[in-house]
Amino acid sequence: MKKQSPNSSRVPVYRDAGFELYDADTMRQVFENENEVPADPDLFIYSRYRNPTVLAAEKKIMKLEECDWALLTQSGMSAIDVALSIFQRGDKSGSWLFFTEIYGGTNSYIDKVLIKGRGLNILRFEPADEKYDMPGFEKILREESPELVYCELISNPLLIVADIEKIIELSHSYGAKVIIDNTFATPYLINPLKLGADLVIHSATKYLGGHGNITAGVICGNDEELRKEATNYRKFIGHMLSADDAYRLTTQMESFALRVGQQFYNSIKLASLLEDSDMVERVWFPGLKSHPTNKIAEDLFSEKGYGAIITFDLAGNSKDSKREKRDAFIRNLSGKIMLIPTLGDSHTIIMPVEPVWGYKYPEPGMIRISVGFEETDHLTELISKALEAI
Repeated sequence: MKKQSPNSSRVPVYRDAGFELYDADTMRQVFENENEVPADPDLFIYSRYRNPTVLAAEKKIMKLEECDWALLTQSGMSAIDVALSIFQRGDKSGSWLFFTEIYGGTNSYIDKVLIKGRGLNILRFEPADEKYDMPGFEKILREESPELVYCELISNPLLIVADIEKIIELSHSYGAKVIIDNTFATPYLINPLKLGADLVIHSATKYLGGHGNITAGVICGNDEELRKEATNYRKFIGHMLSADDAYRLTTQMESFALRVGQQFYNSIKLASLLEDSDMVERVWFPGLKSHPTNKIAEDLFSEKGYGAIITFDLAGNSKDSKREKRDAFIRNLSGKIMLIPTLGDSHTIIMPVEPVWGYKYPEPGMIRISVGFEETDHLTELISKALEAI
């Protein structure tokens, strides 16, 4: 890849909309080559197709996910759109199976785009007792023969860990392709493509970027034909990430292992503190023995960590009591830990669950914590004091 300076240690930001192609013969050859959908072209055409700065960021993600290709988009939702749309075959499309415990935006996309807009036959698979029943999953595969299976490795907000080794094995045995959302677990813990997943997606906004100041998504894979289809779909729909955001993402990924390693460590410490508190009724965190999918998490992640999200429910003998304690807890953290409706940021942020998912999780005392990479003792002290002051 060309650099503007032989002394530069980084690929520069190429803000070109279109790239110079010198003469008519070169232009003809480049457009003919585009029919083959090259991953790393000698000459670029237009930044909606491919861009050198974006390609450099994609290569960094390829190393993290240990995959053959990665395609960046403007958001996690646009990555989901690309990953799913390339499997659609008009009225020849079969049924698709989605786990119910996935991002709310993905569920809305299923309802409003895939079902209402595109008329796809969508199946849903629900957990039982906060874990996934594999015999029940196989029963759906056997009876319904879905073409595609989609699940999140760690769900939100109850943090159910999916046994993706079995999910992938069973899905493939019944002829279904598998897409895994690896946002919460991250490549630090696991690489689902190495276990046989057909595609992996991330909201790169979260832990790949990790600073709450970039919106991006990525699709990762190994199959060359899927790469070509995904590249073409991204090109035609216009889901390309900007060169500036790709450059900033590249620099932020330099600290990926340091950041998420500290976040996962902080999360284990904080989850244990919450579980030991008299002010807390229950904690959901896969690293705790009390979590229904703790054994699956231990087997998959080899004790490298369990993610950086914790959900807990404050103790109280009524909904009004829990609501009061929740609001007091939030006030006690005012100016120290902010309420922000996202996750994966550099600093710890919290979100009350009921105002967002009240239809599904109506308990007013439930709070989700996205743990940052602050100094551990400082973070645990903030939470301890906020609980004690309720």
